[in-house]
Amino acid sequence: MNDVIENGAATSQRDNSLRTIGHISYALHAVVAVGAVLPGVQASIVLLLVAFILDLVKKDDARGSWQESHFSWRIRSVLWAGVLYVVTIPLWLLFVVPGWIAWIAISIWFLYRVIRGWLALNDRRPMPQ
Repeated sequence: MNDVIENGAATSQRDNSLRTIGHISYALHAVVAVGAVLPGVQASIVLLLVAFILDLVKKDDARGSWQESHFSWRIRSVLWAGVLYVVTIPLWLLFVVPGWIAWIAISIWFLYRVIRGWLALNDRRPMPQ
């Protein structure tokens, strides 16, 4: 009986720890995403890298739990946004306005994914794979 109680307490503690990490990561992502959408408010890419590395390092701790999907969601969001930003760099070099429009669209998409994920984490719901 004690093993069940201890196991449940350990699972609850792990869940709370992973949720805290998730909130920190989503907060860092949100700062970067809002900074990318609002003119003149540029957040440091360092914040995004810190969140990305945190997610990579802690992802294995969430394996098998509903929170594993959040780590994958955040990692995929950053990777896709990075690829899209890189692919649209030529638009900036050739045509400033299309580059600006493309980056605003990517930033809004990224912000949407951050908000959607953060709300689901807060409700303790997994993200779609």
